[in-house]
Amino acid sequence: MNTLRLRVDPAHLEGAQAREEIARAAGILRAGGLVALPTETVYGLGANALDADAVARIFAAKRRPAWDPVIVHVAGPVENNPMLAPLVIEIPEAARKLMVAFWPGPLTLLLPRSKAVPDAVTAGRPLVGVRMPAHPVAFRLIEEAGVPVAAPSANLFSHTSPTTGEHVLHDLDGRIDAILDAGPAEHGVESTVIDPCQSPMVIYRPGAITVEQIRAVAGKVEVHRAPLIEPGAEAAALPSPGVGIRHYAPRAKLILVEGSPAELEKVVGRFGAHRVGVMLPAEWGNFAGAEVFEWGRWDSMEELAAGLYAGLRALDRAGCEVIVCPVPPGDGIGAAIRDRLRKASFHPQD
Repeated sequence: MNTLRLRVDPAHLEGAQAREEIARAAGILRAGGLVALPTETVYGLGANALDADAVARIFAAKRRPAWDPVIVHVAGPVENNPMLAPLVIEIPEAARKLMVAFWPGPLTLLLPRSKAVPDAVTAGRPLVGVRMPAHPVAFRLIEEAGVPVAAPSANLFSHTSPTTGEHVLHDLDGRIDAILDAGPAEHGVESTVIDPCQSPMVIYRPGAITVEQIRAVAGKVEVHRAPLIEPGAEAAALPSPGVGIRHYAPRAKLILVEGSPAELEKVVGRFGAHRVGVMLPAEWGNFAGAEVFEWGRWDSMEELAAGLYAGLRALDRAGCEVIVCPVPPGDGIGAAIRDRLRKASFHPQD
């Protein structure tokens, strides 16, 4: 198929071109097609979440295994949301508090699903992940389509997540109906995923909404820990997207470094016979003989998160065989960066 590239400027949504392109993308969704859409986290691959055949097309396009659930996106008012009501049978008080505090925004809530939600969305599990994106283009598209939109990241399964339209097309051009291109994503890492039905609540995937923020609003919370497994291995249905599998991975072998610029230089030196790429913080000087991606300031977790996937993709495109990356501290958004790097660097053959 030919993938349409529909361009929208988020700052001019009331213009004729933006309205036309969003209406066109919304029509594709209503007709059962696939549309890559910008969110504030990464680009997602959207389909009508209530159409089982459309959801199946997401899995086929991404080559995503059936045991990995996807997130459903809604738009409209936060309280008494008409798109959310048909999807879930219960909203715990903790979830209501989190919605009011963080929706629209990068927070996914795992809630008891209704029978209207196709099994493929949840990998047959009783909870469905739902969130309300803050990106104005995603929000407007979902409103225009008039249906909840299932949307995992718009990349081939287990590959580095896309934060620009070019990233999407690199993986999925010709495999999906359209992309609504609105420029780079803001946060650069996927949403925080939390189960508010448990006590204490459980974060299955850290993201831009931090443990500290959640605790301040809704009480006790802990972070899920699980071993990683190789993609393609036999697996039970996962409790959440992005749990327990190698994800976000570049083609190059990713080597993580805990420590200083001197330690980074030492590790880079070990791979002198290979084409080496370096995710280099702004304050850490230069590396002769290596392909460098200028990652961002080491003291700005927001900058590092926003540039993470773009950097891994850039070093892949440069032909690097090995990418060496320092690991930031684990507080706040740093926890999300560490989580993605841990999954991206998992090498089951090692």
